[in-house]
Amino acid sequence: MLGRALQEFLSDQGYATDWLADGERALVALSTHAYDMLVLDINLPGIDGLQVLAATRERGLEMPVLLLTARDGLQDRIAGLDAGADDYLTKPFELAELAARVRAVARRHQGHAKSLIEFGRLCFDTAHREVRLNGQRIALSVRELSVLEMLMSRAGKVVTKQQIVKGLSALDADFSENAVEVYIYRLRRRLEGTGTSIQTLRGFGYTLELDVTGA
Repeated sequence: MLGRALQEFLSDQGYATDWLADGERALVALSTHAYDMLVLDINLPGIDGLQVLAATRERGLEMPVLLLTARDGLQDRIAGLDAGADDYLTKPFELAELAARVRAVARRHQGHAKSLIEFGRLCFDTAHREVRLNGQRIALSVRELSVLEMLMSRAGKVVTKQQIVKGLSALDADFSENAVEVYIYRLRRRLEGTGTSIQTLRGFGYTLELDVTGA
């Protein structure tokens, strides 16, 4: 189930989460608990997500809201934003992108709109989904970008294979640990000469480190 999968993923990312399976339960929880953010699916049973959002804003609750929707029409997006959403994500999506959107919405709400992750000479623009080295764009695939974002956002810390699998698994597709090794291999080749390298900690995962031998 989507809700349970998102709860487990966000918990792994370090967030304390509650999962409410329908709009009525969501409204009850919102009336009794103070939440820092609401990740809200439009297609909730009973009271739908837009109604929950409207009721939340009518109550004066100002926590940021990220809408999840299978409706990709312009009017549907406008309706969500007009109802008070801060951002929206169209299904299907990769969990790594969801995490990036959550971080971006949180930064904006806290008054920190910076969307850049910097490490050494690398600069990841999360808003435009691109990486630059000394101002020059590095050509990466969508999933290479997602893996590198996870590594850069946790630079110096271990990122496990399972975390990458969860982050890059589309909700309707499988993504294996063997695939992780393929993307790590490709990224290592892309990062040659950048002054950074991906280190393997056997039995644990990967870390992004400054390469003292790099240019």
